[in-house]
This record gives sequence, C-alpha cells and structure tokens, in this order.
Amino acid sequence: MAANTNDFVIVGAQNSEANEHISKPALSFWQDAWRRLKLNKLAVISLWFLVLILGFAILSTIFVPQSKANAFDSNQVGTYKNLPPKSGLPIPGWDGQIKEPGATEKTDVYTTQNVPSKDKFLLGTDTIGRSLGLRIVVGLRISLLVAVAATFIDLIIGVSYGVFSGWKGGWIDTVLQRIIEVVSSIPNLIIVTMLGLLLGNGIFSIILAIAMTGWINMARQVRNMTLSLKERDYVLAAKSLGESSTKVALKHLIPNMAGTIIVQVMMTIPTAIMFEAVLSAINLGVKPPTSSLGSLISDAQNMLQFYPYQILLPSFVLVLISLAFILLGDGLRDAFDPRASED
Repeated sequence: MAANTNDFVIVGAQNSEANEHISKPALSFWQDAWRRLKLNKLAVISLWFLVLILGFAILSTIFVPQSKANAFDSNQVGTYKNLPPKSGLPIPGWDGQIKEPGATEKTDVYTTQNVPSKDKFLLGTDTIGRSLGLRIVVGLRISLLVAVAATFIDLIIGVSYGVFSGWKGGWIDTVLQRIIEVVSSIPNLIIVTMLGLLLGNGIFSIILAIAMTGWINMARQVRNMTLSLKERDYVLAAKSLGESSTKVALKHLIPNMAGTIIVQVMMTIPTAIMFEAVLSAINLGVKPPTSSLGSLISDAQNMLQFYPYQILLPSFVLVLISLAFILLGDGLRDAFDPRASED
C-alpha cells in the first residue's frame, strides 16, 4: 500500500534553498579577530588613543621642532623659570599660582616674576625657563621613536631566529637555544653601559641596547609555535610539493602565528618605553638638551617638593601610553585566541 504523502506537512524552511541558508556569515580569521576585539571596549579605546598619539607625534615634528623645545634666553631665565601651568581660566592647578619655597600661601608667580601678560604656559616651564609642554611633546616623540625602532629590530631578529631554530630542529636548535640562554643571562644594564662607553649616550645606543636583548622572548615564542606548526598537514603538503623552506616559512608558518607575534609586539613596546625611561633616569639615556619622558622625570626629581608638576606631567604621559599599549595587547591576545569566543 502506497503511503499518503499528503498527510505530511513540512515545517520550518519552505524550500531547500532556505533550508541550506547559513544564518551566521562566514568570517576570515582577521575578521573574526576584529569582531572579538570590538567587544573589548578598553582595547578599542586604547587602539584609537594610540593612533591619535602616533599621529600627533608624527605631525609634531613640523610644528614643534626639537630646537624650539630646547631653546631658552639666558638673559630671561629669572623671568621664565619654574612657572606653574596657566590656562588663562580660573581652574585650580592651572591658574598660574603655586606655593613657592619658603612661602606659606600661594602666589601668582607670573605676576611676581614680571612675566608679560601675553605669555602663558599651559604646562608650565622648567628650571631654566623652557616650555614644559614643548619638551613633553619632544620627549614623547623620542620615547616612541626609541620604543618602535627597538621593537621593529626585535621583531625582525626574533621571528627569523625563532623560525630558523624551530624549523631546523636537532642539534642546530639545541645550539641556538643555548645561545639564547647565554644572552639572556647578561644584565641589560651592563650592555647599555658598555655601549655608552663605546658609542656615547644617545638614541642609537639606547635602541641598540634594547634590541640586543629584547628579541629573546619573541624568538622563544616563535620557535615554540614553529615546532607545533611544522607538523601540520598543510606544511607537510607544501614540503611534498617541493616548496623551499623560505617559502614555507613566509606563506604558511609566519601568517599562522601572526596573532602571537602581534600580541608580543604590543607587549614589547611599553617595556621598551619604560626601559628607556629608566636609562634616562640614571643618566644613560639621550644626551641633553634633547628630552625624553625619562630624562624629564630625571631632571625634575630634585624639584618634586616645590614644583611637583614638573615630574607629574611627564610621568602621567608615560604611564598613560604604557597602559594603553598593555590594554591593547590584552585585547589582542583575547581576540586572537579562538577559545576566548563566547558564541
């Protein structure tokens, strides 16, 4: 007896095309990572903040040259030295008033030092009358230059070293890892001191000192991932088809570990910024009168009791930028980790 199909009714999708429709759009790895990153509000805010800061640092080379930030009139030091921040508005802390050494009440320093009424310094001046705002802009630029340049060198050396070590394996990998252990056992301060004696204090010697040891963590991370990825089917297939080791690394290994590399870079930059600040604080940083955030903090530490704004303002900028990189690095780490998805 034939079945009566008229008694059955299809529920849900009414045709095969609708039944095969995929409700969730297919996303690439980078699109999915960007979607995850946007869920982390602090990471997105940090990303846009760093974009603005980097853009400002680049454009500031046009409007705030280093010579302008370093210039001062030796005949006017008594007039312009140690002026507190003044915005022209009655804002506490930005009204040009401060309690001078030995005084019991706040006074308007701009009036007592006969500063022309047209001159206002939004972030104050230092001990010889240079604008602290201009010097912070230049210091920000120098600190970012040192950190980004050193991190770029770390990226090139660390990725190349790690991929080569993990890909070759065997005794070559063993020897290269022992070299890493020897290099990592040498304190950074010794390397910086030796480079300072050979090359003199300056931006180049700081970048070189940071780069000489900063690549180690990157190399270890990349080497561990290479050991895992080189056994994957697509890598074995590429080798079977006759692809050279260089092409396999560039087309298969490095793209598949790009997430880890980017996160490591985001963590290396704030470390380099803080390391540069420490070096400048112990007089192993950039040469005066060039300023960096670390040198500004070092120069103002003796005046902390009387003129706290001279050390608090560059310290605030330093902490803010480092925090932004760290928050962005945390957000990228979660975005590139598939296990972090809550879908």
